[in-house]
Amino acid sequence: MTIKQIELYNFRIYKDLNVIDLKTESEKNIFIISGKNGFGKTTFLMSMVWCLYGRNMQEVDDLYKKEISDQGGYSKYIANSLNRLSKAEENYNFHVSITFTNVNIPEVPCSEIIVKRSYNAKTSISEDIEILIDGYPSELAKEVGHEIFIREFIMPIEIAKFFFFDAEKIVNLAEVNTAEQRRNLSRAYSEVLGIKKYEDIKNELESLQLKLRQESASASEKGQLKLFQAEVESWEGRIEENNKKIRELKEKRDEKNKESRDIQEKLIKAGSLISVEELQQLRIQEDNLTHKQNDLQNELKESYDIIPFAIAGENFLNVCIQLENEANYKSAQYKDENVNDVTNKILTDLLNTPKPEKLAIDHQVHEFYANTFKSLIRKHFFADTPKLPEDFKVIHEFSDSERNELLAVLSNIRLSFRESFKRINGDFNQTKNELNSIKRKIKDAEANQEDPIIAEFRKLKDELDKEVIRIEDTISSLDREIGNFTNEKTQKGKQIEALSRKLKVTENNIEKDRILARNISNLKDFIAEFKKKKKESLETQILNGLNTLLHKKGFIKKVEVEIIGDDIDIILKNARGEEIKKESLSKGEQQMYATALLRGLVEESDIQFPVFIDSPMQKFDEQHAENIVRYFYPNISDQVVIFPLINKELTVREFTILSKSIAQTYLINNLNEDKSEFLALEPNLFFTTYNKMYNNVD
Repeated sequence: MTIKQIELYNFRIYKDLNVIDLKTESEKNIFIISGKNGFGKTTFLMSMVWCLYGRNMQEVDDLYKKEISDQGGYSKYIANSLNRLSKAEENYNFHVSITFTNVNIPEVPCSEIIVKRSYNAKTSISEDIEILIDGYPSELAKEVGHEIFIREFIMPIEIAKFFFFDAEKIVNLAEVNTAEQRRNLSRAYSEVLGIKKYEDIKNELESLQLKLRQESASASEKGQLKLFQAEVESWEGRIEENNKKIRELKEKRDEKNKESRDIQEKLIKAGSLISVEELQQLRIQEDNLTHKQNDLQNELKESYDIIPFAIAGENFLNVCIQLENEANYKSAQYKDENVNDVTNKILTDLLNTPKPEKLAIDHQVHEFYANTFKSLIRKHFFADTPKLPEDFKVIHEFSDSERNELLAVLSNIRLSFRESFKRINGDFNQTKNELNSIKRKIKDAEANQEDPIIAEFRKLKDELDKEVIRIEDTISSLDREIGNFTNEKTQKGKQIEALSRKLKVTENNIEKDRILARNISNLKDFIAEFKKKKKESLETQILNGLNTLLHKKGFIKKVEVEIIGDDIDIILKNARGEEIKKESLSKGEQQMYATALLRGLVEESDIQFPVFIDSPMQKFDEQHAENIVRYFYPNISDQVVIFPLINKELTVREFTILSKSIAQTYLINNLNEDKSEFLALEPNLFFTTYNKMYNNVD
């Protein structure tokens, strides 16, 4: 999949219609788009993310989440995206559209797809989205929903961060500390590596198998199943209702926060103790510390959940061993049925095969061959199938995901829980103290004089701050309710599954059930093998990338990708086999690691999508930068778009190294504070034109 062109109309600094052509030619796959700070590079990158994901763009990057929060919520954020000159001219419409080519949609042949998202800052409540396939509105997009169509057939939002990224901030991949961050990253890894799609197929087959069994239920059993299902739907409805309330409350909280910050700025100016610039720096520190404190608080809550399992010690370990044995037992049971099934078919065919009249096969001969066939079939076709212990009992009946979740807890306790808990607790107390110190500095800088206007401002700010606290308390309460509702829903789901598994399949469905069971078992084996191959391949890709990019050769000797259930972690080791903590790496080394990881993920994924890179060479020394432009950018994707600051993030020398791969270059020309435009330039004129425009070089 490649992008043919991008169109921006009245979007932020891009007034009127601005079209950028990204058609690739032959082997040239790199596009360079540059301009001075504030001219619109990051805005251009953000416009594509908004076009694809709209309100959900904050799920792609914390940068967008913070911007939306700072502007008082998404509604104000998106309304402020209208170009200021257009607003002055009373033209309130703006849009962004992206034209894709070489898109592969099963059973929908097409040459190009256009995704267009529009908004009217005066009349719109929400943005409009249009999807055209070869110039016609897509019926498939209408059927499944435009947002789902984009996630399913163009780019899942979970992995967008790997394709639209700020190279300076992508080091966050090396600074994953909280359980929530690990879970989100694991989901993204699973999606980009293709594991999730097979897990989804397996889950669908398991659901279908349960439905087959439910068909044989008696009237009372059907009534019970219907009641359980109604309760599940009720809990789902309450969860969705709470999520909707939380979204609305967060929007309101952001709005009140912005009003409070605006008043605080007035109080600071009146106090004259610190400058507005110093206030902004303090606010950035406050935001960072607040974000860190919330993450640590969530980690502490999750640690408290794990402590009872750690206290249980050997009993918990025995439960985990039992679960592993149950999984092996179920697998062996199914394969043992296969052995018996194949044996019976061979013996039946053998008995039905015409034989000489004088040849008699009595019961002893039949039994001998039955046992021999069973032994030989097991030996040659099911050699990895363990013998079933006759006295083994299934106690827990956990699903695969439940078992994996518990095993992940066990792995956490074994490897790092004690040290992790001490770190989290210490970091939380330190962050809390630092945050209180920053808040005191800001509070002390506010005007204290008894001016009636100042007093009114202070009173209004206090009311807004109290309102924000009330909103946050309500959000926390709704979050706790969601946790309780989710547990209730899960329990009802387990009851449905337990009751369904007890039901015998009807005669009409026996063969279907057997086929489903076989496919589920085969798929489980395939997924296990697929994970193993992806693990080994990704380890090799990351290590090769690090060896290519780093000039400290042999510093990282081994990369281990751990896949435990749904949790995926990447561990770096030195020559002595000791783990190298990613947070201990320098910023440059962290960026190299993140770059090697991204390259490995893109190589291992089945997803063909352009890669967009902002701030491409921050934190790199000369040798690292050369390695990046020589080995990384030309090979990461069939289409690569780079947004560098010239001479700082891309020098003439680095440009020359890239030149054989550069398809087109663009300069963002700033006409005035409210308008920029794209200037298409032949690559050989790029630096000359830039220096004439911005460095007064003839």
